[in-house]
Order: sequence, then C-alpha cells, then structure tokens
Amino acid sequence: MWGDLSVAALDRLYFGREDAERDVTDGLLREGFLPTAAFRAALSGRKMLIIGRKGSGKSAICMRLMEGGAHTAGGRAGGGRAGGSQAGGALLITPDDAAGDEIRRFELQGLAGDTAKSLIWRYVFAVHAARHLTAHAKDAHGRKEPDSVKALRRFLKQNDEEAVLPGGRLGDRLTQSARGLQTSLSLEAFGVRAAMDLVPAGSEGARAARQLELVEHGVARAFADLGCADAHAPLLLLVDQLEQVWSAEADSNSMVIGLLLAAKHAAGAYGRALRCLLFLRSDIYDSLLFGEGDKFRGDEVRIAWTEPALRELARTRAQASVGDALGGADLDDTRLWQELFPPTVAGEPTPTYLFTRSLPRPRDAIQFLNLCRDTAADQCHDRIEEADVLQATWQFSEWKLKDLVQEYLIAHPFLERLYPLFQNTGYTVTRGVLGNRLEEAAPTLRRLFPAYAESLDLTGVVDTLFAVGFLGVRRGHDVVYGGGGELPVQPHEGEFHVHPCFREALGATSPIDLRRYEPGVVASRIGSGNVGYAHFPSRSFGDREYALLDDVTRSCRSVLRQVGRAVDLGHDVRDEITEQVSRVLADATDAQDRLRHNEYVDVVEHVLTVASYFTTLSAQLQATGLDGALGTDGVGHRIDDEARRLRRLAGGASGSSSGA
Repeated sequence: MWGDLSVAALDRLYFGREDAERDVTDGLLREGFLPTAAFRAALSGRKMLIIGRKGSGKSAICMRLMEGGAHTAGGRAGGGRAGGSQAGGALLITPDDAAGDEIRRFELQGLAGDTAKSLIWRYVFAVHAARHLTAHAKDAHGRKEPDSVKALRRFLKQNDEEAVLPGGRLGDRLTQSARGLQTSLSLEAFGVRAAMDLVPAGSEGARAARQLELVEHGVARAFADLGCADAHAPLLLLVDQLEQVWSAEADSNSMVIGLLLAAKHAAGAYGRALRCLLFLRSDIYDSLLFGEGDKFRGDEVRIAWTEPALRELARTRAQASVGDALGGADLDDTRLWQELFPPTVAGEPTPTYLFTRSLPRPRDAIQFLNLCRDTAADQCHDRIEEADVLQATWQFSEWKLKDLVQEYLIAHPFLERLYPLFQNTGYTVTRGVLGNRLEEAAPTLRRLFPAYAESLDLTGVVDTLFAVGFLGVRRGHDVVYGGGGELPVQPHEGEFHVHPCFREALGATSPIDLRRYEPGVVASRIGSGNVGYAHFPSRSFGDREYALLDDVTRSCRSVLRQVGRAVDLGHDVRDEITEQVSRVLADATDAQDRLRHNEYVDVVEHVLTVASYFTTLSAQLQATGLDGALGTDGVGHRIDDEARRLRRLAGGASGSSSGA
C-alpha cells in the first residue's frame, strides 16, 4: 500500500526551515526537533556555553529552551521575551546593532576594557531578572509581595527600566543604562541616597562596580525571599545571535569576553535561582584570547553532528511533515531511503551520498533534502529519483560555495579569492603543488588584502581553509575535515582534499587531474576502410600482433599491481588511476577479440597510442606531487617505464613480423 501513498507523501514531504526563528513558528522545530547531547547538557545545567558553527543548531536549542522554560508574563521587549509553561521562566537576549555598538564603545575609567564591558552585561542581566521577578512573584508564588520585590519595582521605575512596549530595542535602553553606570544610578530603592556616597573618592570604574553590586544584591535578595531556587527551575537568560553585532576587531572580542565574565559572575551572584546560557559561534569563541579563558573549559559543550544523527534528524522531520499520508504508519528508514528517495545515488547509499556532500550541520542537511524534493516536484515525479538528487547536488554545491564566503566574510574576507586555486582540477592537492599555485596568486592577494598579508602564505592559507571546513587533511587512511574543533593541520601533513560539498561547483570532481583514456580501436578500424584481411594474402597476421597486445596487457597489469601496493596514495587516487589503466586493458582485450574475428586493427598504432597515453598519465601523476612525496613506490615512474618499453617494442615491430 505504500506505493499508492507515495505521491501524497511526496506532496507533503518537507524538512523544515533553515533558521530556527521561522522553524519554530511555521516549520518543524516542535515536532521534528532531535534532542542532542548539547541540548541535554544545556537543559541539565551542566554546561553554560553552547558552541557551534553557523547552522549547527545553536538557535534551535535556544528556541526549544525558550518554549519549555518560558514564563507567562510579558512579551518581546528590547531583546527580552517570555511566554510558556515552566515557573522558572526564560528570557531571550539578542543584541541589535544599537546594543552591540553601545557595548563595544562602553568604557569606564580605571577598568580594563573586558572588565568594563562585563559590568554592562551584568547590568543587563540584573535588569532582566528584576523585571522578570516583579511579574513572577505574584504569578508563580501567589502570596504577598516581599519588600525586596517592591524595592526592585521602585528601582526599575526610578531608572526608567520598566518593561517597554513590544518592539522596543535593547540598544535604546542600553544607552541610558550605560550612562547611568558611568555617572549615577538612582539607588534610593535600596536605601542609598546618591551613588557618589558609595565610593566618594573612587574612580569611575570603582563607583560603577559598587552601584552594580548593590543592584545585584537586591535581585538576589528577591530570589531568596521568594524561595525560587527551591520552589522551581531557575530563570534562564539565553543570549543568542551575538554574531549579528560582532566584527573581527579588538572591541568586539572584548564585548564577547565581557559577556563570558558576566555570565560566570551571575552563576555566583544568583546561585541556583538563575542560569545564563550563551550560544556562540565557534569561530568567534575560538578567536578569543584572555587570561581567564581556561576557567571556561568545563562550561563548554560543542555541537557535533554525525551522519547517523543527521539521518535520524531527516527521518524525524520527514515523519512530522508526511503525517496522515502514511495512514497512521511510521516513516522508518526503509520507507524514507528506499521508497521516497532512491536506494542509491552514484553507487552510494543515498544517506551517505547526501550527508557526505554537505557540511555536518542541520541547516545544510535541511537545505539539501528540501532541494532534492523540490527538484523531483519540478519534474512531476511521484518520488525522488536518482537524477533529481544528482541535479540538486550541483545547485546545492553552488549555494554552499557562496554561503561559505558570507559565513566568514568578516574574519576571512579573502576567502573567495582562494577558490581559483582549486577550480577545474583534481580535488586532491599536495602542500608543494598548492604552494606553487599560491605563489602565483600571492602578489594579487596581498595587494587586495594588505591587512591580511601575514595570513596569505602557504601555512596561513592551509590553516584557514581547514578551519572553515573547505579543506580536509589526509591522516593515515582517512581524510579529516576541519570546522568542528579537530586538531589543526600539522607541519608534516602534506595531502589535502577539497570537501565533497564544494567539488561540483568548483569542477573538481575527480581526485586528480588525469586525462581520460579513450579507446581507439573502432576509430582505427573505420579510418582504415578495411574490415578484414582478404586483400592481404601475402602477409601473415596473428603472432606478432597478439604478442604486442599481450605486452600492453602485461604493462597494464604491472601498473595495476604497483597501484595496489601504493596504499599511501589514498583509495580515491588509486581508484582513479585504476579506472583509467583498466580502460587501457579492456581496449587491448577488445583489440585481440577483433583480430580473432579477422577484423583489421593497426596494432602498432594502438601500442604507440597506449605508450603516449602512459607518458601523459605519468607526467600528470608526478605533477600532482602525490607520487613519491608520500613514500609510495613510484607509480608514476612505473607507468613511464612501461611507456618506454611499449614504444621500444612497437618500434622494433614496425615493418616486421618477427619478434623484438
């Protein structure tokens, strides 16, 4: 019965939106969310920093926590949002451009930049918590409001920090908040008449810190008076989309470091009543250098996706979208990958084909899967066919090549200018060959990007391309691709592979750039105008011709044995050489069959053509730098030796039927 449902199922099939913000409202984030180790670590409170590259699912985790841990009071106002079910509550803080600019420019006399920026983040946290508590006390605890909560209400009103109308921006409030920290907050609600009374002779930074401590103490007192830490789950402060206001400059890094310091401080100031969760892009987090960085290692969790996890994500989302079209049945792996999708594509199981040709993150997987489905629909197919997936592969590769440039435009603006180094050639490249290509392009690159000149040498380019996931490095018998916290490229590592995601768009679909062998038997026969030997009664054909073709066969088998032993070349390179040499071998066998059927074959010309091809093949292989550079036994040299041997034999046979 499944086959009858396939059309309806394909019509409904959908894998969701690429961004979590839309996916939670009109996509599949609710029904198709896959709880990961990172989600569970964030939910349990074991981790505070959720780190991953763009599209890895940070915002999806954030939105799910918002839905499961939000409080019923309030709406979105200036970067804070609440709603939902859990008594602890959840507030989302997403800095806009104005907020980011205010924090980057914030300074306090007497304090280092990182410390000053941590104070304004601490103030943001305290105000969000205070605003939450003034609504939360009555809704969640249902008793007389403690004096500490009343004090917070007065403080918010006196400093114009009460909740604003929906649509108000965090940056609008931060301007006045920053001014208050730099000059004087109204602290009468906490029994202090003037901020100047706190530290009469202190610096601007010392006075701001003392003001902030008083505000935080008031918030902590309200949490304690309500018994929030014991009565319900903690209030979650979720900071996301910081990349929208980040640039690769010192003040931006200081802004992020200040956020980390503030979140760490909040954990001590509010105890179990409040938790901060920070969702940071890995390239931003990994670029930070500060003295207390080692104190955050235990708070980190990095989002990592494997092929089985992406496969399960695809199945879960497909199940959620197809729904009633299955007649109540589950969409298992067999139905998804055998009936809706083709079982194999280009000889590979379809899930393997798809997920090795996308970067290991949900956004890429969702885009690729939806593109396959849309391609099938455009062709009016009742299921996704292999041709649909192959067509989608090229389009997807084009997208990802452009998206990678946009993803790292701030940190690596030169990235797109490196693409020509890999276009229309093999996707495997050695350090030496890449160095030669880069040497030609380096003057132009340094002229266009003088600020990045130090990063545009061979080591810098390799490190950058590996870090963003464009290149992988050969380690043993495996190729390891960067972009997910892997060990950086080591100086002794010399073989690199373009990620399969980008190969179609670059025209780099073969492991090395080898000329394809084209059999010439039919062309020779047709070109001669002869189909038999009836008009050559005086000449005996057979022994010498067969011997020459046997020599071609022996040469091919010798090369194939050498290739089989050269395990350091890598299986894809060996497969490519094997394919071409096997074509030569098959052509020689076909020529022998034609001789047996009394068809004319110019055997000498055939052998010389093979010798010429072997010479070209040897030169191309040695030009890649792979042969010999990796400790092989010299496949290229063996091919060249066989080319010379065949050329000598063919020359000795010219005009003679005797042995060489």
